[in-house]
Amino acid sequence: MKSLGIVRKVDELGRIVIPKETRKVFTINEGDSLEIFKDDNEIILKKYAPGCTFCGSMDHIFEFKGFYICEECRNNLKAVKK
Repeated sequence: MKSLGIVRKVDELGRIVIPKETRKVFTINEGDSLEIFKDDNEIILKKYAPGCTFCGSMDHIFEFKGFYICEECRNNLKAVKK
């Protein structure tokens, strides 16, 4: 993992500020959601992207009535007969 050479202090509420230039590079906009992951003693932030409700895939996602469904699962659902 490559260091950006940026150090930030945690405030009294546990918040940190991601510098504007860093947000710009990673296209993180106000209101975007970030996922927090842990890897041994490291904290990893990733821009949140919803996966398929059924299989978790991140490819070719469609939103339907508040649910995220990939193209493959959508086709499988279409194939189900009543």
